[in-house]
Amino acid sequence: MERSIRTVYGRCESEKTIERSRFITYSAHVESEEEARAFIAEVRSQHTLATHVCFAFIADKLGNLQRFSDDGEPQGTAGVPMLEVLKAKKLFETAVAVVRYFGGVKLGAGGLVRAYSSSVAENLDVADVRVLEVCVEYALEVDYTGIDGLQKYLSTHTCSLLSTDYGEKVRFVVAVKKAEEESFIQGLIDHMQGRVETQRGKEYYAPFKE
Repeated sequence: MERSIRTVYGRCESEKTIERSRFITYSAHVESEEEARAFIAEVRSQHTLATHVCFAFIADKLGNLQRFSDDGEPQGTAGVPMLEVLKAKKLFETAVAVVRYFGGVKLGAGGLVRAYSSSVAENLDVADVRVLEVCVEYALEVDYTGIDGLQKYLSTHTCSLLSTDYGEKVRFVVAVKKAEEESFIQGLIDHMQGRVETQRGKEYYAPFKE
C-alpha cells in the first residue's frame, strides 16, 4: 500500500468542563494495537481516581484495526462517537482517550455522545496532524565542481537532505516523495547536465506537514 495517510504526530492534551464534569482528552500517534493499549494504560495510570477512561483508536494504515471502549458509560455513548470522529477526520495510526471526572450532573445519552465526540474533535483540531507519504532515499554523487549546482537544485525542490559525505566525490543522501520521484530525478539530471550519479535506496513512510 502506497497511499498517503493522515495521522496525529506526537501527543496532544486538552480539557473542558461540561455540567461540572471534567473531560480530559489525550491523542497520540500509534503504529500497532500494542502501542495503542500502552498509551491508554499510561493515561489510566495518570488518572487512577477518574470515573471513566474511554478510548478509541485506529492503529494501522488501512483502517482495519479499530477498537473502542465506553468504560462503564452507557453503551454507544462514548467509544463509538470517539471512533466516528477519527473516521470523519480521516485519521489513521491514531489513538484518543477521554478521562471523565463525574461532576454530579447526569448528561443523558445524547449529552454524553456530544460531550465525548466534541472533546475528541476539539483536541484533534489543535493536535499536530501530519501526512505520511511514501518516500524514496537516493544517494547522489557529484564531483566537487558540481556541489553548488546540486545544492541549488535541492534547495528549490521538495526533499529532505539526510546526510552529506565528502570523499573522493561528494555524496548527498536525500529522501523524496515517491509520487514526485520520477520528475525529481529527471529534473536533477537535466539541471546537472548528466554530471550526477544517482542510486535508488529504500522506501518508507515519512511525515509531512499539511
